Amino acid sequence: MNPVASPSPQPAQRGSTRLPAPVRRRHDREIVALALPAFGALVAEPLFVMVDSAVVGHLGTAQLAGLGVAAALLTTAVNIFVFLAYATTAAVARRIGAGDPRAALRQGVDGIWLALILGAVVLAAVLPTAPALVRLSGASGTAAPYAATYLRISALGIPAMLVVLAATGVLRGLQNTRTPLYVAVAGFSANAGLNTALVYGAGLGIAGSAWGTVMTQNAMAVAYLWVVVRGARTRFPAGTKDADGTSGTDGGDWKSLLRPDAAGIRACARAGAPLLVRTLSLRANLLIATAVAARLGDTAIAAHQITLTVWSLLAFALDAIAIAGQAIIGRYLGAEDAEGARAACRRMIQWGVACGVVLGLLVALTRPLIGPMFTGDPAVRAALMSALLVVAVGQPVSGVVFVLDGVLMGAGDGPYLAWSMLVTLLVFAPAAIAVPAAGAGLTALWWAMTLMMLTRLAALWLRARSGRWIVTGAAR
Repeated sequence: MNPVASPSPQPAQRGSTRLPAPVRRRHDREIVALALPAFGALVAEPLFVMVDSAVVGHLGTAQLAGLGVAAALLTTAVNIFVFLAYATTAAVARRIGAGDPRAALRQGVDGIWLALILGAVVLAAVLPTAPALVRLSGASGTAAPYAATYLRISALGIPAMLVVLAATGVLRGLQNTRTPLYVAVAGFSANAGLNTALVYGAGLGIAGSAWGTVMTQNAMAVAYLWVVVRGARTRFPAGTKDADGTSGTDGGDWKSLLRPDAAGIRACARAGAPLLVRTLSLRANLLIATAVAARLGDTAIAAHQITLTVWSLLAFALDAIAIAGQAIIGRYLGAEDAEGARAACRRMIQWGVACGVVLGLLVALTRPLIGPMFTGDPAVRAALMSALLVVAVGQPVSGVVFVLDGVLMGAGDGPYLAWSMLVTLLVFAPAAIAVPAAGAGLTALWWAMTLMMLTRLAALWLRARSGRWIVTGAAR
């Protein structure tokens, strides 16, 4: 690895603050080509839960409540391992930039094996504890049996879900976000058909919805594995030489390339550990916000959940740019092109600001329409109007935060991201807890959420300007 000691990530500080038009256009094409399919795949993910809710909702209120509890537990169990996608994207992209596709694929395969191991561990933990987890989640006596049933069956799909995360990271690192989009759309369509057929056609009730989701998730994992294996067979037939002219440690056999490597799996786990800390800290922030909103009363928590839903939807659009950043930055750094990485970082920041402004204006203008879509309660609508205005004001900040988060992930700067998120938690927690103590309401809580994003912005901006994230070479 080759640390770049320049104190500034902005090449324009040595001259013009504006990138040349050809450079801007090149970066724009790359960002759009990666971000648009990534956005489609991201949006498809929550549609799985929406389909389940729509199908199960017609069975009864208790079944729908049980699904809500189980889906929340399942989503949490899977999403804390999102580093499988992020860390794999960065590592694979670096090796692609370094001109070593064999090492890139090997790195990706190690990530997939780690996903299988973690999935088996989580599955073994969830199956016997499903009823206890449901009780801890506060499910009612009527909803708890349905929640336990759904959680136990759906847990069988956890290894596949984690494989999908890791394999998605492999393809993103290979600068391919179209295949994840196609798989996500196909999975959504299959899930809708299977759930309907099993719940009503086969008469399995909520268990049918769970089995439909498990079957879909496993089919998606198989599709991803097929893409990876096919790529290995096509690109690296037996006898293929490495970049140095040798057959490598796997002897040039693509089958050997796909076998588990203990050292590589451990390296993936070490690279992902800081991102796991980052994700857990972020989850803690959101859980604290929800707990505080609950203390403010039923009206506040109802408005908070709607606001959080809108905020999360906006995050998908901004996260698509961050995903593009992971892939692009990793590739530039792997190619030892520090100037290219700096220029790409600058252009993506501009994209983040622009998208944040557009989304903020959209939320501000459509606030009167959003409330009626979710509730008929005038009090909830009134609280929602003020909270959504705060969300709108904070979108430009969120745009830059998401972009810089993606840039530093692409650079493999996980330890800094972990520490900065822990600092953010230390800033946000007392601010949020002080809201009910001060007699303030939901609007104040969302200003505290904005403070959380401003804290993240300050930490990420300082790191970006320091240039310490710029470490070139095939490995950080």
